[in-house]
Amino acid sequence: MEIIQVVGIGLIAALLVILVREQKPQFAFLITVFTGVFLFLLVIGQIGAVINVINELATRSGIPDVYLKTILKIIGIAYVAEFGAQMVRDAGQESIASKIEFAGKIFILVMAIPIINVIIETLLSLLPLGSS
Repeated sequence: MEIIQVVGIGLIAALLVILVREQKPQFAFLITVFTGVFLFLLVIGQIGAVINVINELATRSGIPDVYLKTILKIIGIAYVAEFGAQMVRDAGQESIASKIEFAGKIFILVMAIPIINVIIETLLSLLPLGSS
């Protein structure tokens, strides 16, 4: 089970950070960053498998590729923004972390505009216009 590996690595890193923080806070932060990046790389393969399944389902259902790609990009933006914000929080920079999260939300909104547009157009086409 890969989750056991992830939790084990996280626990070991947390213990190392606790031990090192008093003497060398810079090294403690580097351990945190290295662990975060390592865990991200460890699970990135799982993300690829999920994307393949979603692509297959979308192909079978006839959903246009542009919508699927947009949704996957939105999910990616959310994960990257969250990961970056957490790393910056670990460095003690809450204000910068909040700005990263805000920027991620803005990018998600921009990416979602075409999908929102299609939803509104679909709803408007279903509504009877001009009936009294």
